[in-house]
Amino acid sequence: MIFKNPKNILEGQLKPVTAEITQAVSITCPKCKKELDADDLDDNRRVCPYCRYHFKLNPRQRLRMICDDSTFTEIDAGLASKNLLNFPGYSGKLSHAELESGECEAVTCGTAAIGGVRAAVFVMNPYFMMGSMGSIVGEKITRLFEFAAAQRLPVVGFTVSGGARMQEGIISLMQMAKTSGAVKRHGDRGLLYICVLTDPTTGGVTASFAMEADITLAEPFALVAFAGPRVIEQTIRKKLPEGFQSAEFLLEKGFVDEIIDRKRQKKHIAELLRLHANSRGNGSEGGKQ
Repeated sequence: MIFKNPKNILEGQLKPVTAEITQAVSITCPKCKKELDADDLDDNRRVCPYCRYHFKLNPRQRLRMICDDSTFTEIDAGLASKNLLNFPGYSGKLSHAELESGECEAVTCGTAAIGGVRAAVFVMNPYFMMGSMGSIVGEKITRLFEFAAAQRLPVVGFTVSGGARMQEGIISLMQMAKTSGAVKRHGDRGLLYICVLTDPTTGGVTASFAMEADITLAEPFALVAFAGPRVIEQTIRKKLPEGFQSAEFLLEKGFVDEIIDRKRQKKHIAELLRLHANSRGNGSEGGKQ
């Protein structure tokens, strides 16, 4: 018998299961365990029709759902991490993540129109080392906020992350302060920042720019935490409340403003952007919603 280590979901994408008889691709919902047709799931914006479980999206899928057609322009697309500390195996992990995800880093940044309103947008990538924040992720997000401040644009962000990237040590942790400073300078100019927390948003990302938005939204059932519930229970040796650190729990405690289903996100975010633009006396730019 051959034993294999279980796949670490923090470092890769779980692949769909191929049904041998029908040769149709099916995916098992991790929440309700029902078998879902992959095409039907894509048509439903990768939301389970039975239990509303929101599957992870890569940045390009997310951008197609949120941005007006043909309006997204990427910024800093060529920035990529290097093994600055000569951490063993890190260079190989970066190459593997780039090959598997089709992206050169764990965040995609740019500008787009959302419901006709121009905004700066960033989307984190769960399929690039689980969206972990290293020096380039922090740099790209910082540059986006600085660009948005200079151009007087609102920022819309989608977070998904396993936290700081351990292979970059203190350099990774420094990004928390750097991104937070950029968010603060953007806010000091009276500009709007909307953040959508998706599953999971954890670690240093939660402890910095993910929870610093003017309006904090979340997808249903998303885990939002600094340390995960299992780590906390092992530390304090107490059982945590049911649903602890879920988006619904955070909404109840006032850390999240609203839980928003994926199907309503574009319309809802566009309405918030237009409301803020109108309150500042700014017009919106043309775009196809």
